[in-house]
Amino acid sequence: MDEVETQTLTVPEDHAGMRLDRYLVLALPDLSRNRIQKIIYDEGAEVDGRTITDPSHRVKHGQTVVLTIASAEPLDVVAQEMDLDIHYEDDHLIVVDKPAGMVVHPAPGNYEGTLVNGLLAHCGDSLSGIGGVKRPGIVHRIDKDTSGLLVVAKTDDAHTRLCEMFSVHHIERAYKAVVWGVPNPSRGTIQGNIGRHKVQRKKMAVVKSGGKPAVTHYKMERQFKLAASLVECRLETGRTHQIRVHMTHIGHPLIGDPVYGGPTKARMNALSKSAQMFVRDFKRQALHAAVLGFEHPITGENLRFESDLPKDLKDLICSLE
Repeated sequence: MDEVETQTLTVPEDHAGMRLDRYLVLALPDLSRNRIQKIIYDEGAEVDGRTITDPSHRVKHGQTVVLTIASAEPLDVVAQEMDLDIHYEDDHLIVVDKPAGMVVHPAPGNYEGTLVNGLLAHCGDSLSGIGGVKRPGIVHRIDKDTSGLLVVAKTDDAHTRLCEMFSVHHIERAYKAVVWGVPNPSRGTIQGNIGRHKVQRKKMAVVKSGGKPAVTHYKMERQFKLAASLVECRLETGRTHQIRVHMTHIGHPLIGDPVYGGPTKARMNALSKSAQMFVRDFKRQALHAAVLGFEHPITGENLRFESDLPKDLKDLICSLE
């Protein structure tokens, strides 16, 4: 039988008239609003002895609220020991440098070998439960074939607060990308809503109507004749494939991108013979999450992490020079 914790509370005068879920968030700050609402829906809340399943129920001064909190359920995903590149870890969160080729979260076709599988093994009992389930709290994702830094929550509270910070763009994120051609101007801002491609539904695109607002700031750092460039991209928003779509939109898709940046004959002819051979064998988009900065969701400490370019991107750049 699952272990449970019971919290018995008395509604103070200054909280009278509040929604039940709102009152409980204030009274029990270690639980997120989503977690509390789930407990209420699952008949885990009583007010003066009556089970309440509506989070919007208004509480009254002096009422007794009893909340029954089940222990976090284990995630139905196998824990796998992995050699994770960890830049930072405490009781609330962990910052990991993900290699290219690793999927972040289990999904059809990728139930093992993902970052979540590795984090379950590494974190073990330090995971206190996200939304009532013992799992790493994935706050943001990077594509399978993109390498670089990710922050993952270990507690419900840290997960909720980090998600809020990402939603209001209070996160520093900088990526390094090797793109075809030379952007002109050498720095700028790309704005354009991103949504599903009208015809190729597996692709994203800058769309004239619908989609979600997306803003990318780019700056060219190195130029390889007229053939290619190393570009830094900083995100204001975090849409699916955002950098890949925005750089393609301005005519400079990422080298190695099988979806948006195919090696056309003209692009390949601009490279040296040795570079052509290297690019043909480069099997992923040349994109790396190099900088991640944010305020710690619990302590308020300013954290900033940098990740060096992985060997395959360094070798790509050497071939282009």
